[in-house]
Amino acid sequence: MKHFINLKDIPAKDLRKIIIDAKKRKKSRQKLNTLEVDKGSPLKGKMLVQMFEKASSRTRISFYLAIKQLGGGTLTLRSNELHLGQGGESIADTAKILSTYGDGFMFRTDSDKKINDFKKYSTIPIINGLSPSSHPTQVLSDVFTVEEIKKRPISKLKICWIGDSNNVLESLISASVKFSFKLSIGCPKKFEPKKNIKNWVKKNNKKIYIYNDPKKAVLGADVVFSDKVISLNDKVNKKKKIDQFKKFIINNKLMKHAKKNCIFLHCLPRGKEVDNEVFLGNNSHVWQQALNRVHVQKSILLYCFGKLR
Repeated sequence: MKHFINLKDIPAKDLRKIIIDAKKRKKSRQKLNTLEVDKGSPLKGKMLVQMFEKASSRTRISFYLAIKQLGGGTLTLRSNELHLGQGGESIADTAKILSTYGDGFMFRTDSDKKINDFKKYSTIPIINGLSPSSHPTQVLSDVFTVEEIKKRPISKLKICWIGDSNNVLESLISASVKFSFKLSIGCPKKFEPKKNIKNWVKKNNKKIYIYNDPKKAVLGADVVFSDKVISLNDKVNKKKKIDQFKKFIINNKLMKHAKKNCIFLHCLPRGKEVDNEVFLGNNSHVWQQALNRVHVQKSILLYCFGKLR
């Protein structure tokens, strides 16, 4: 049984296998309608339980389509519909109950501890749909998108992140180690990645490049990533934080420091960190990026169910 909780914990060769499978599956679906099932119905009879403690659009819809296209089904729950560690039922008991009813559990949570507790007590694969320190399904799909557009291994490209040091960036940093690509990060000094993350990169004999000047970060980039500066449940002075990121707004003036054919990606939803001329411009591929989550998550499901070809 394999879990998909943090890119740090998954062998690089397995991550590459998932991407290779996703490429084949996307190609084979070119003439199929949205709910038509992949040839062979590889997950026929399987049920994925999804639970959301945080709001979700792309993760919810893409996992629904992913399991359906593989021939299985899904049950979507909200945490306030279950006991989930409240009302006298422990997370251990909830995990065992879900393991009895479902074949896999995709959890979008506000607590890293909760997802690790589910992993400890569950007898079915756990997939992290987002947690405070990780968004692995998003970032693996982003690697897929970069290689699809650039038609080159990501290891041969310079990747840039402009924005807050959040869970998406933490997973992108993990990906930079696993896939050996150069990653430059542009953010205010106060919002740099935490020391434990930097230490993990160093421990793996890799390096990330951090700049407090966005122009230096984006210089020569093949891809520029960003995310909303104010996250959904960000408990900060929002006006003050937005002010601190004013110099890091992604516009055409900043993008001119990147390579001419540099692409822009954003995991969505967007805020004021990018202006319309970039977000809706010719070098933006955010809609393709969002759609690709279905294809990659199908291969993640197959990996977790032990059916990755």
